[in-house]
Amino acid sequence: MILGKVRHLQGKLLGQMSVLGFSQKEETFLSTLTLDVLKSSEIEGEKLNYEQVRSSIARRLGIEYAGMIYSDRNVDGVVEMMLDATQNYTQAVDEERLFGWHAALFPSGRSGIHKIDQGCYRHGEMQVVSGAMGKERIHYQAPPSNQVKHEMDVFLNWFNNDIKIDLVLKAAIAHFWFIIIHPFDDGNGRIARAISDLLLARSDDSPQRFYSLSNQILVERKAYYEVLQKVQHSNGDITEWLIWFLDCLYKAIDSTGETVNNILHKAEFWDKHKETNLNSRQQLIINKLLDGFDGKLNSSKWSKIAKCSSDTALRDIQDLIKKDILKKETAGGRSTNYELIKNAGS
Repeated sequence: MILGKVRHLQGKLLGQMSVLGFSQKEETFLSTLTLDVLKSSEIEGEKLNYEQVRSSIARRLGIEYAGMIYSDRNVDGVVEMMLDATQNYTQAVDEERLFGWHAALFPSGRSGIHKIDQGCYRHGEMQVVSGAMGKERIHYQAPPSNQVKHEMDVFLNWFNNDIKIDLVLKAAIAHFWFIIIHPFDDGNGRIARAISDLLLARSDDSPQRFYSLSNQILVERKAYYEVLQKVQHSNGDITEWLIWFLDCLYKAIDSTGETVNNILHKAEFWDKHKETNLNSRQQLIINKLLDGFDGKLNSSKWSKIAKCSSDTALRDIQDLIKKDILKKETAGGRSTNYELIKNAGS
C-alpha cells in the first residue's frame, strides 16, 4: 500500500538526516524551506526572488550565511505563514490563525491590482472558470459565502479533534477539503499546502523539513489541477485524490536524496575553504554556483548579480582562478564563461 511506502521512506530519510552534522542539517533545512516557499507560490504563477526568500527564512530562524539580502514585504509574508505552519506544528489551527496567514500573504490588501477581502472569509461568490468572456467554462463552484463560516467551523473541528486518522492521510484530506470550501478571496492553494505541511511536520514529529511537497506538486501541476477538478465533481469518494497525493509525496521524499548530496557537497566546499580569503561578492556567486546556477556564468552576469563594475567582476574572477576555485569553460563562444572546478570542495 502506498501509505506504508510513504511512512517507510519518511522514517528512512529522518534516519539519514540524524547522522548529519549540525551545519549540514541546518543547510538542508534552510534549502528545503526556501524551495517549499518558492514552489508553492510558483504553482499559482507567482515567482518570488530566491535570495530574498532564503534570506527572509534565515533571518527568522537565526541562521547566518554569506550574501544575505533584504526581502520585500510580500516575501516576508509568505515566509511568516510557512514558518508558523512548520515551526508551530503542534498548535491548533483556528480561525484567527488562518486569518493571520491570509493577511500575511496579502499585506497590501490586494491581489495584483485587485482589492480583496483580507484576513477574513470571502464575502463574494467563488467560481473557478476558464475561457473567453461570454464563453466561460465553470470548473468548480465553491459554497456560497454565507455558508463558508459554517463549513470552516466543521472543518476546523475535525482538523483539531480527530486523532484517529493517520497524519499523512489527514494531510491529504485536509488539503482537498480546504480547497473545496475555498474560504478566501485568494491564496487558498498556498494556505491548503501550508496546512498539509503542518500535518506532515506532525507526522514527522519535527519542525525540520527535509522534503518539499510543493516542489513535486509544481512538477506535476497539470495532473494536480486535473485530479482536484475530477474528484471535486465526484460523489464524495476521494480515493483517487488520496492515491495521487500519496504518490506525489512519495516522489517528493524520494527526490530528497539528490538535494542532500548537493548540500553535503556545499558544506564540504565551505569546510575546505573556511580559511580562504574571499570577499562577499565571491561568496555570493560561489553559493549560487553550488546551488545550481541557471545558465552560464560570465563577467557581465557576475557584475549584474554582485552589483559591481565589470573591472571589479574580472578581478574577482581572476582571483578565484588563481585560488583553483573557478576555471574557464572549455567550450568557446563570443563571451568567456566560467565554472567551478569539480574537486574545488574535496
